[in-house]
Amino acid sequence: QVQLVESGGGLVQAGGSLRLSCAVSGRTFSPHAVGWFRQAPGKEREFVGGIRWNGGTTIYADFVKGRFTFSKDNAKNTVYLQMNSLKPEDTAVYYCAARVLPTRTMLIPTTEDGYPYWGQGTQVTVSS
Repeated sequence: QVQLVESGGGLVQAGGSLRLSCAVSGRTFSPHAVGWFRQAPGKEREFVGGIRWNGGTTIYADFVKGRFTFSKDNAKNTVYLQMNSLKPEDTAVYYCAARVLPTRTMLIPTTEDGYPYWGQGTQVTVSS
């Protein structure tokens, strides 16, 4: 069974930083792509960005470019989301999701239906 566990959320002041972790486990599962989404109260879930497991290719939503950075630790099967210069509008529950990419040329999915495996989410609150 595939499990994704997010951690690292919390309360931070505007301008501060947080680092979220997404630990992926599963006896025979090796993710090819991990995406991050967020959902603020009363809003739809939106794509934040993603990382390809092999090669480390990343994509970011425009609203986080220059502020958020993905990295990964293959040995720990963990992806990190470093969030800097946080704004109150970044307040949301952050979710990581994973999938296997059937071809090497397949792009990192940017929609929810592109990911079959999801974590439970971690709350990020940015105070003004």
